[in-house]
Amino acid sequence: MEESDHLLTADQVNTSLVYLRMKRLIDIIGSLFGLIILSPVFFVVAILIKIEDPKGPVLFKQVRIGKDESEFHMYKFRSMVTDAEERLTDLLNLNQVSGSMFKMKNDPRVTKIGKFIRKTSIDELPQLWNVFKGEMSLVGPRPPLLREVSEYTSYQMQRLLVTPGCTGIWQATARNSVGFKEMVEMDLYYIRNRSILFDLKIIFQTVIVLFGSKNAF
Repeated sequence: MEESDHLLTADQVNTSLVYLRMKRLIDIIGSLFGLIILSPVFFVVAILIKIEDPKGPVLFKQVRIGKDESEFHMYKFRSMVTDAEERLTDLLNLNQVSGSMFKMKNDPRVTKIGKFIRKTSIDELPQLWNVFKGEMSLVGPRPPLLREVSEYTSYQMQRLLVTPGCTGIWQATARNSVGFKEMVEMDLYYIRNRSILFDLKIIFQTVIVLFGSKNAF
């Protein structure tokens, strides 16, 4: 997909009150249900993280950019060494994803348990708390880092027109096999066409590809 010069108009973004309220209701029910049902997984993963690195925290908290450039703390299970952020600058030249995102298949900062929870996307489960709080949605564009947003064009900034999500089109289909430009196009396609049925379809597709995706790292 190639980047277009055309910006979205107001009528191209679904801001229907009925849709937004239904989407929020699904987010609340879905995230609460997930937090309760998956609590044993949370407990086991927390123990495994502590066994491998007793001094480090179980959760990793990072500032992300949400709807309309608002900042919030996004939560993940810690899958890297505690000084991962400080070591990032030494690895930027090894980025395997085009654009402003950083992804590296054999990132030396990832711990042993981190490799497993990343491969299965278990590391993302704490974001259900972000969804319950309303900072994220189950479906939407992934929330970027501040340094990534600082490199955005006006076209790419349109990703921030809606509430960010735990999953979206590219996570449910291509994952890391696409570059940043393709990801933006997928996100903007979602923004133009989002609906309750589309959201449910993406959630269903995500569940199917979630475990053991060859493109997860």
